[in-house]
Amino acid sequence: MGALVGLGVGIGLLLVWSAFAIPRRPPRVRRTHTRVGDLLARAGLGHVSVSAFVVMCAVLGCSAALVMQVVTRTPPVALMFGAMGAYLPVVVVSARARRRQREFAEVWPEAVDNLASAVRAGLSLPEALGQLSVRGPEPLRSSFETFALDYQVTGRFGECLDRLKGRLADPVGDRVVEGLRVAREVGGGELGRLLRNLSGYLRDEARTRSELEARQAWTVNGARLAVAAPWLVLLMMSFQPTVIRRYASPAGTVVLLVAAGTCIVAYRLMMRIGRLPRERRIMS
Repeated sequence: MGALVGLGVGIGLLLVWSAFAIPRRPPRVRRTHTRVGDLLARAGLGHVSVSAFVVMCAVLGCSAALVMQVVTRTPPVALMFGAMGAYLPVVVVSARARRRQREFAEVWPEAVDNLASAVRAGLSLPEALGQLSVRGPEPLRSSFETFALDYQVTGRFGECLDRLKGRLADPVGDRVVEGLRVAREVGGGELGRLLRNLSGYLRDEARTRSELEARQAWTVNGARLAVAAPWLVLLMMSFQPTVIRRYASPAGTVVLLVAAGTCIVAYRLMMRIGRLPRERRIMS
């Protein structure tokens, strides 16, 4: 009996010691998982889980491959179009994210002007942010409405700002939020001047970036057209069985693989040459 009690005490002490002595490694987050999550957040689809998005890509890819296999009876061609179908949701979500960030960049100066007016009228900073859910620009209202409800429930300004940054997932929004956080913590009577200066800076930046993007558009559209043209021709050839089945041979498979690799490399190279400096999120 004494040996049993001693064994139990020893095991208990060992477990207590292991809980404090053995360092715990933070769970590793896969980089791909993080990138897809960031993409969904920037597109305003933060409520969509990464696993659900991946499953949707897989379903679309398999469906496209199955349809092309039925039409062409050529597995290499079906696999190519299946890969395109799987990548299509990524293209759509990326375009939505870029469009959303452009909309935000256009309306942030107006939002900051509304904040400055509310502060001059005597409202506190949390109340001024809550007013943007009613008087602010339309693309930002839902995020600030959630912020106002969140602040009413918790009363913790810093945590509410962090969650606001997560919902916006916007580089310009990060700068605005962090500026408001500093103004709240430091205090002083210069908040109105800070907001006016920030509004002017954001307007100048948005104007300059829109001009550069307009000049860059021909490069982007040309790259997309050059990449899409060969595959559109292949799609039209799919309705000619005697022609498309030539790609079922080993030589045809090699031609498809070389064409796919060339298109990917050329497109990435063209986009890298013509791309503008990308704004990075701060303290996210």
